[in-house]
Amino acid sequence: MKSSNIIITLVLGIAFFITGCSRGDKKKDIKDSKVDSVVVFTLKKEAVKKKLTFPAELTPIEKAELYAKVSGYVKEIRVDLGDHVKKGQLLAVLDAPEIVANYALANSEVQTARSKYLTSLDNYKRILNASKVEGTIARAELEKVRFQMLADSSSVEAAKSKVSINAQYKDYLTICSPFNGIVTQRNGDAGTLIGASNTKPLLVVEKVDVLRLRIPIPETYSSAVQDTSVIEFSVDAIPGKTFTAKLSRKSGSISLSNRTETWEFLYQNSDNFLKPGMFANARINLGRDELSFFVPASAIATNLEKRFVIRLKDGKTEWIDVKSGFSQNDKVEIFGSLNEGDLLLTGATDEIKPGAKFIVRLKKN
Repeated sequence: MKSSNIIITLVLGIAFFITGCSRGDKKKDIKDSKVDSVVVFTLKKEAVKKKLTFPAELTPIEKAELYAKVSGYVKEIRVDLGDHVKKGQLLAVLDAPEIVANYALANSEVQTARSKYLTSLDNYKRILNASKVEGTIARAELEKVRFQMLADSSSVEAAKSKVSINAQYKDYLTICSPFNGIVTQRNGDAGTLIGASNTKPLLVVEKVDVLRLRIPIPETYSSAVQDTSVIEFSVDAIPGKTFTAKLSRKSGSISLSNRTETWEFLYQNSDNFLKPGMFANARINLGRDELSFFVPASAIATNLEKRFVIRLKDGKTEWIDVKSGFSQNDKVEIFGSLNEGDLLLTGATDEIKPGAKFIVRLKKN
């Protein structure tokens, strides 16, 4: 009986010893597990090439809104909506009797001034010839006659200028086409009173054999290098058909209202198939001369103060400020103090503070 108690005591002691060792190992494992692991990826540069679609608008290469320079009544309009016109073609004639009367009066004033000048000139020549005989004509009298002749000569020139001015006003009574094009608006008929105060033009002429395709490019993409000077576009009114246009110019300035730069392309519309004012969707290939860093969107963290990625260096985290660029293939272009080969966290958040320690787990491609 006594030996049985000794054996039971030994067995219990060994069991307690083994249990204690097991608990010690568990405490050690818990202590080691306090250093978490994170998934990281290796930063590398990629080629920037992206095809984007932008809304655009077609406008005529030239557009003229024709107003009346002087007040008057429309005598006749020789064109109508949709008519094709040539440069210099007479489009409308106005009636303003007072302008015609002023022109006739100015012509008569020229004749009067010329007659008076010819009389003064003849008188001056006669007195000049007479003054060659010494003592016949006083010098003061000769100067008086000469000055009168010069004054009458100036009156003739002034009258001619008045005729020229009234002739110009008379020319304003006819409205001609400034270029080859199409009449796209007509806002008056015979008998309509028009003048410089009219808010609507009498006629609008547009040159549509070449159309401008104007595209507002967002500031983010305005510095990107265009892969080609030829782009494709489509219009909502003609689905399923694609057109091409060539780059003409860029505005070179960012609009303060919508932060875009206007790029203009030209489309040869020789068959007048497309119409000015149509909305279009332009597809442009954009890229950069140099390679750029691209990261998953989840690798970029944003708070009220900054936008950043988290770099893991020597097992500790660092916040690196970045700016975003293009988005490409579910990735975002970033700019910052980064180097190729850096290890970045795939899931960045401001809850991971700088200096935190982590065990690295590389993301599998």
